[in-house]
Amino acid sequence: MNDSPSGKVPVIGIGPDGMAGLSSRSRELLVAAQVVFGSDPVLRLLPELSAERVRIGADLPEAVEKLRVTLGRRRAVIVATGDPLFYGTARYLCEKVGAEHFEVMPHVSSMQLAFARIKESWEEAYLTDLASRSLDDAIDKIRTAETVGLFTSEQYHPGRVAGELLGRGIDYFTAYVCENLGGKDERITRGDLTDIRDMRFDPLNILILKRKPNRPDRPRTARLRRFGNPDEVFAQTRPKTGLITQAEVRAVALGQLDLHPGDVFWDVGAGSGSVAIEAAGLVTPGPAYAIEQDSADYHLIVANAATFGVTNVKPVFGTAPEVFTTLPPPDAIFVGGNGGEVARLLEACFEALRPGGRLVTNVGTLEMLSATYAVLKRLGGGVEVLLMNLSRGVEQLESLRFEAVNPTVLMRTRKPVPDWVV
Repeated sequence: MNDSPSGKVPVIGIGPDGMAGLSSRSRELLVAAQVVFGSDPVLRLLPELSAERVRIGADLPEAVEKLRVTLGRRRAVIVATGDPLFYGTARYLCEKVGAEHFEVMPHVSSMQLAFARIKESWEEAYLTDLASRSLDDAIDKIRTAETVGLFTSEQYHPGRVAGELLGRGIDYFTAYVCENLGGKDERITRGDLTDIRDMRFDPLNILILKRKPNRPDRPRTARLRRFGNPDEVFAQTRPKTGLITQAEVRAVALGQLDLHPGDVFWDVGAGSGSVAIEAAGLVTPGPAYAIEQDSADYHLIVANAATFGVTNVKPVFGTAPEVFTTLPPPDAIFVGGNGGEVARLLEACFEALRPGGRLVTNVGTLEMLSATYAVLKRLGGGVEVLLMNLSRGVEQLESLRFEAVNPTVLMRTRKPVPDWVV
């Protein structure tokens, strides 16, 4: 009952020029069809067809049932944009109905055409279809990708995608919206996410995101340790890359914090969240709160926590010590990046600690060393001070040499337990 030589239902890829861009065989199959399945935008590209049109919408299982009823009874053709197997309808239909029922006749993918238009390679791009998955599911991969290609949808149109990314602090992409590729009204729009957030585009579009230079880095390795992970594993914000608590310092600091399962931990001035994320594995099922006032860094904490798969990290966006009143009392606190108001911050941290709680901080300058030591001495009495001079082995011309890391100082104090506490 089907004119395809194989007796299978043709799945034909369509370009923006409709019938004009098809091979003679594809045109013959479409003209002879009694029923044509496709989305509304694709069916609109074929106004000359007289066959019955069956819309493939968001309810794909419904379309599958209609197709099953048609098989073997009427000459059916399925149309889709570009390459139907590339994030397209054919992949779903082959899975649900059976690949043996179909013959796929692809057109040039609109994603391939979009990258060609902006003269960028898509070889290592992160590609996904927002018609079949939510933006929330893709957000972490978008955050750390160098290049992103998105099939947009009615729900996730370019303006909404831009707004959602900006709302999460992801403002470091140049955006390209490629509309009606190959058609007479083709248009390429280039701009920042803030530019396209309020713009309107034709439903047939591809959104490409290209990372700007010197913006947050993506993690470079997937092999993760329990603690003391290399600095480059954590996504960091440029130009602040390198200000992360260094791996060796982080490992010693976690030892000084004396963390136990069930403890409540605070990382104050968390940056990319490296200390909180590694502490989370030591205090689980207790929470590790990562407190950060910089929006971009706050969102990096979220992304890094997802990379490590730790669910007990609790990112807190706000200024210390103002946010302390919203958090449960901690058993241990790590303070990083303590700037001008070091006394006020450390006093508030010490006050928040439970009796017997530990406070550890690290500083990198003589001025901060003196000021921090004086405050901790006044608050806790006993202060442990550790100067860390590190050198890392580097191979050069088959020889081993050592490369010095900037010295840093760790200081630890403990909140006394009152005599009345039994």
